[in-house]
Amino acid sequence: METSSDLELALEIHNAVMPERAASVADVLSWRQGVPERLELVARVGGEPAGEGLAAVEPHQRGRSAATLDVCVLPERRRQGVGSTLYRAFSAWAGAHGCETLEVLIEAVDTDSLAFAERRGFAEIGRDSRLVLDLTRIETPAVEAPAGIEITTWAERPGLVRGMYEVALEALPDIPGGEDDTVGPFEEWLANELGGAADRPEATFVALAGDEVVGYAKFHLTEARPTVALHDITGVKRAWRGRGIARTLKQAEIAWAKQAGYKELQTRNELRNEPIRKLNEQFGYRELAGMVFLRGPLG
Repeated sequence: METSSDLELALEIHNAVMPERAASVADVLSWRQGVPERLELVARVGGEPAGEGLAAVEPHQRGRSAATLDVCVLPERRRQGVGSTLYRAFSAWAGAHGCETLEVLIEAVDTDSLAFAERRGFAEIGRDSRLVLDLTRIETPAVEAPAGIEITTWAERPGLVRGMYEVALEALPDIPGGEDDTVGPFEEWLANELGGAADRPEATFVALAGDEVVGYAKFHLTEARPTVALHDITGVKRAWRGRGIARTLKQAEIAWAKQAGYKELQTRNELRNEPIRKLNEQFGYRELAGMVFLRGPLG
């Protein structure tokens, strides 16, 4: 049986190797509730921690026989077979669970990890830019909604959640790179997308046209990075795009985060997602090294 110290050790390794994707114990426990098919391992060399990782069939992957792969090896323990051992163990697990491929997200500047993946037959399937907005250097923006549009929060109007789901059904598959993703049934979507430790109703913004939910945006807020708010999704129904609704939702997010005391906003945009990339540039987000999505074989 796993102990709290096992999870804390895994997170210590993960957060040391991937500080830009740092997570808390609460984040992991809430993620596990929506992902019953998973394997998490910690690797040791000579009894000392060396690496950790996971393989999981996440809800959005069910339609394509794929599993998420995430492997972290401490820098001083690389080139000692730790990564290869974890890869083989996760591959065996994924094969036993009906998966034919593995999908991994690697920082573009992590040339060692990219080379490790490419040597094993992984190929790039998408690439994200990473953007940051320094909230300490800007004024709180006014929230200027288009005519006929109201901005509220899920905390203020909890009954809007069904309408938000209708937005997700249209918006999520339209995100470049997400065309093959599956949006699950309402209850599953609610638990996985809005029910985590990092999801907060007061930080989830909803655009209304009368009684119709036409868009929403939300943050991912983790205690592992208490001064940083991560943009999760900005989605607008197809028939309502091009009217400035996404801009208004972004204004509401920036204003809330600044007033709540956050120092920085971060987001990732797929390079092909030109509309949201242009919008973020207009707000003054600065581009950093991005992330590479790869898909590859079981080992």
